[in-house]
Amino acid sequence: MKVAVVGATGLVGTKMLQVLAERNFPVTEIVPVASEKSVGKEVEFKGKKYKVVSMNDGIAAKPAVAIFSAGGSTSLEWAPKFAEAGIRVIDNSSAWRMDPTKKLVVPEVNAAVLTKEDYIIANPNCSTIQMVVALQPLHAKYTIKRIVVSTYQSVTGTGKKAVDQLFNERKGIEGEMAYKYPIDLNVIPQIDVFLENGYTKEEMKMVKETNKIMQDDSIRVTATTVRIPVIGGHSESVNVEFANDFDLAEVKSILSNAPGVIVQNDDASQLYPMPLWAHEKDEVFVGRLRRDETQPNTLNMWIVSDNLRKGAATNAVQIAEYLLSKGLL
Repeated sequence: MKVAVVGATGLVGTKMLQVLAERNFPVTEIVPVASEKSVGKEVEFKGKKYKVVSMNDGIAAKPAVAIFSAGGSTSLEWAPKFAEAGIRVIDNSSAWRMDPTKKLVVPEVNAAVLTKEDYIIANPNCSTIQMVVALQPLHAKYTIKRIVVSTYQSVTGTGKKAVDQLFNERKGIEGEMAYKYPIDLNVIPQIDVFLENGYTKEEMKMVKETNKIMQDDSIRVTATTVRIPVIGGHSESVNVEFANDFDLAEVKSILSNAPGVIVQNDDASQLYPMPLWAHEKDEVFVGRLRRDETQPNTLNMWIVSDNLRKGAATNAVQIAEYLLSKGLL
């Protein structure tokens, strides 16, 4: 089982190599691929060093699957070339997510949509992934009408340059800025560019991707996405209105039994999800479960997950695991 990781030298690419090793995906040969400037560099996988190769060499190696995390323009150009060579592509960029001919997959929610015809599969946005993992089992029981989500997103979602900016500022060192403003001791209520409707691209991703993954365009979603000076994961305050009333104890039971979810909800001991605890974990953590007392059938919840893992690398590897289990790799 040859596996290519495209964008192998980046933050998410490095995490993908780590997750493939940790989850014991049956890799017989790893093919690290990156841009021309990174060709010849070395990456480590399971204690061995591998030289980074070019895109063309990556295709020539004929891997069974290529997991992409190299940016949208790279994916648009190269994912079809890998697919034409018979290589299944799992793409972590936004390039294919809203393409009606491509599947947008969170394995706990909608893996069953995948078929042998799918050669380019989109990995959703990190903030969307963790939210739908927590919401899907509740939707199945109570039917979601509307979601209001505010996110508190880690600088790792921007990349190494942003992590460097945060720690440079913390140490009083001048350096390259990933953001227009300082991030340490600050909160930036903008992720990605502004659109004509006043929302950012990240906010509209959450709206459209949620509808596509949950296969229900009737769910109304409104989002505010915010960058905070944290590295462990993304946090989300979610207010969800259901068509049907719920019992809070039953909600906790449903979430406790949901795949990929860990409930941390104990007011007495002040137990709730935090990025500090989600860091380097694959699960989605849910807590602060309480009824919205201002309107019927509405729940408030707090959702936290490591955006580099479940929000990116782990979700992609889980898609590969599903493909393998169905004989599609």
